[in-house]
Amino acid sequence: MADSRRYLDPKVVDKLARLEVKARLIVEGFLQGSHRSPYRGASVEFAEHREYVPGDDLRHLDWKVFGRNDRYYVKQYEEETNLRCLIALDTSGSMRFPEGFDVTRWQYGTLLAAALAHLLIKQRDAAGIALFDTQVHHFVEPHTSPAHLQSIFATLDSGPRPVETKTSLLPVLGDLADRVHRRSLIVVISDFFAPVEETLRGLARLRKRKHDVLLLQLLMPEELTFEFSRNTLYKFVGLEGAGELVVDPRAMKSEYLAAMEQFRRELRRGCLKERIDFESIDTATSLDVPLTAILSRRARRAARR
Repeated sequence: MADSRRYLDPKVVDKLARLEVKARLIVEGFLQGSHRSPYRGASVEFAEHREYVPGDDLRHLDWKVFGRNDRYYVKQYEEETNLRCLIALDTSGSMRFPEGFDVTRWQYGTLLAAALAHLLIKQRDAAGIALFDTQVHHFVEPHTSPAHLQSIFATLDSGPRPVETKTSLLPVLGDLADRVHRRSLIVVISDFFAPVEETLRGLARLRKRKHDVLLLQLLMPEELTFEFSRNTLYKFVGLEGAGELVVDPRAMKSEYLAAMEQFRRELRRGCLKERIDFESIDTATSLDVPLTAILSRRARRAARR
């Protein structure tokens, strides 16, 4: 069993305790008024089972399931189906940056994915996980059971660590669009270092399926400021097979920052056109700080719907 303490810092969890993951666009389902359903009328079609938690309506206990395995499960129906969220985490080579330091982009991403899954399941929503680089390697369907959180942690434990593979978002996002059949919140965690045009084409496929999409771009402080402590030559190594380059960072700082800003501006503009939320996270900040800000913004937007 995966050790939840690897992923959930009690101090961070405590700070996030009052937050909810709000879908900005209308997605399937609601839970006790927490999410607004796009459906009208009384649907009684059975959807799935989930483990009983204190406070559930005892009328929905499935006694046949209890008789088979001596555990309490409740029946969920289509009208009660919660917000469904799939968290897609990049495992490509650039997620290894910065190698040899305390926290790499990949490690920060796993903590971020775990915190989101914890919040979703705590509010009785459905969370799932997908790990990808040029293709989807692991896919865990969203479920609401508290025990399902361990499945997500186990996937993060056993899934592929970042290797020298490129980020290729077009086929990945197309695959996710085909796999996720019910309208959901899709959270993609990556540096998004891939051709912007291809990324936007993949995102358009998700939006065509009426999914709500949230992009969380993880950037290291050095990538944002291009500041280095020593006035000397540095060797830059491409983590996705781009080779090596020895340069004086001061000589290329302005050019680099201009290129980075253009890249992010194009990605942000394309997301705005598709009504996709795009957020950048500085991995030097404590996890609760950007999560609190991002989820608070989404909650305010949801309240204005």
